[in-house]
Amino acid sequence: MITKRNVLRHELIGLPVVVVRASNPTHQGVTGIIIDETRNTFRIRTLSGQPLIPKHPNVFRITLPDGSIVDVDGSALVMQPERRITLKNTR
Repeated sequence: MITKRNVLRHELIGLPVVVVRASNPTHQGVTGIIIDETRNTFRIRTLSGQPLIPKHPNVFRITLPDGSIVDVDGSALVMQPERRITLKNTR
C-alpha cells in the first residue's frame, strides 16, 4: 500500500499531481494526472495538454489513493522509475 512514508518506492503513474514549486514559471501550478515517467521527467495529462515537466528542481504535491497528500521534492525522484521502486532505504 502506498503511504506518505513509502511514496518514493511506488509507481506514481495514475496519481493526481500539482506542481507546487517550479524553476520554470509556466510549470508552476500545472495540475493533472501523471501519465508517464522517465528518469528526469513526468508527463502530466492536464485539461489543456500533456506537458513534460522536469523532476529536478521542482516540488510536486501528489494525492495518494487513500486521499492523503504529500509534497515530494522532485530531486528525490531523479532516477529510473523501475530502479527507484526497488530501493530499500528512502527519506
